[in-house]
Amino acid sequence: MRIIAGKFRGRSLATPAGRTTRPITDRVKETLFNMLGHRCALPGSLPDFAVLDLFAGPGSMGIESLSRGAASCTFVERDRRALKCLRQNIKTLGLEGVSTILADNAWTMRDVAPAGGFGLVFVDPPYRDADDPLRVFDLLERLAPSLADGGLLVFRQDVRSTPPPVRELRALRQLDERRCGLMRLLLLEPARR
Repeated sequence: MRIIAGKFRGRSLATPAGRTTRPITDRVKETLFNMLGHRCALPGSLPDFAVLDLFAGPGSMGIESLSRGAASCTFVERDRRALKCLRQNIKTLGLEGVSTILADNAWTMRDVAPAGGFGLVFVDPPYRDADDPLRVFDLLERLAPSLADGGLLVFRQDVRSTPPPVRELRALRQLDERRCGLMRLLLLEPARR
């Protein structure tokens, strides 16, 4: 796994052995960050906002965001092997000053939003956990208040899983949906009040 753009472009990331994480392919990551750059009117870059990377694994999405200009990232992961790689990646790239690592359960954690909220939230649960659309629905509703004005939330799941009932969300609305191979990417924003 590697960083595909920004100041750390081409740098490799440590990943845990086995199947505890599902690395996102370079092609899908590029598609996603092109979508985000377009939405933020910064092709190839991101604004200097705070990022939340839930189910972070070795930190690929949050680190890619930092590489592209995000100001900070809070990583949430509970798997010990993934946490070890995440800590190693943060240290190797010298990102300790802009990174917070929480060894916590993303499904049940308390709100960790900074003042002003997160400009970008990645939600990438294990596919077996994302099979429960009501559980995902509940998590998305709880995350909505953590978003800054104009913030974006990215949800990734297997296309064979039942998508969460996003039309029923009160606090978020869907902006885009992309299918990339066997992955579904949903892009959400705070609902207009």
